[in-house]
Amino acid sequence: MRLQVRQLNYQIDKTPILKDIFLEIQEGEFVGLVGPNGCGKSTLLKAIYKTYKPERDRVFVDGKDICGLGPREMAREVAVMAQENSVEFDLEVMDMVMYGRYSHRKFFEGEKKEDREICLHFIQEVGLEGYEHRSYLSLSGGEKQRVLLARALVQGSGLIVLDEPTNHLDVRFQYLIMQTLKKQDVTVFSSIHDLNLAAMYCDRILLMDQGQIIESGTPKEVITVENIDRIFGVRAQITFNELTGKIQVYYLPDEIGNQILAGRHNLQKNSAQ
Repeated sequence: MRLQVRQLNYQIDKTPILKDIFLEIQEGEFVGLVGPNGCGKSTLLKAIYKTYKPERDRVFVDGKDICGLGPREMAREVAVMAQENSVEFDLEVMDMVMYGRYSHRKFFEGEKKEDREICLHFIQEVGLEGYEHRSYLSLSGGEKQRVLLARALVQGSGLIVLDEPTNHLDVRFQYLIMQTLKKQDVTVFSSIHDLNLAAMYCDRILLMDQGQIIESGTPKEVITVENIDRIFGVRAQITFNELTGKIQVYYLPDEIGNQILAGRHNLQKNSAQ
């Protein structure tokens, strides 16, 4: 499933939030969206999955303008895991996950054996085997997050859009979620706040700041010491991990970061002389 966004702008209360967004994600890519809080990441994702309605001819999935897709067709094309998932009525975990299959059933058609098998498979994939009859509202925040991921996966959509899916999760389940997404035969577009997770699992990174995509490239190209300092205001050191074949980000206290920065300046000054 291919995603295209062309010259997307969006305002909230006459305040520009998204400014001339252009992006393209190819079929099968795992693309991470990173940037500081308030830069427009969630707004961009909401425009893609139509919580915020974009203008026509701005967002396309496999060449189809999303504005022309009805709810069921949209659900078959795009699965969503959003940050805000308030559920005021209680359901069992299996029933919550089964909601992801509604676009595959005719009106008033009950669940099929195939639906149940798919749901059980993904409940197991996200590490919740045995939780099928647990009350959803009784779960921890991290457990709820995994239920919602299972619900997105059972849709069988070609594109999955996620807004910081590892929120509320401990380290083990952060990596389980990312590994689960990585091995799916789908296109994934996700905002990610943890740069090391993004570097580990993403094929490509989009760096966002002040409502614009300012860089696009591999994790090594985008997650740099300079960008971390410039965009996030944090000193960092980046190394190459031979075990994973990925870069690793280490965040530094200001005093150490300033010493390193001063050393670089002195080295550059001496080299110029």
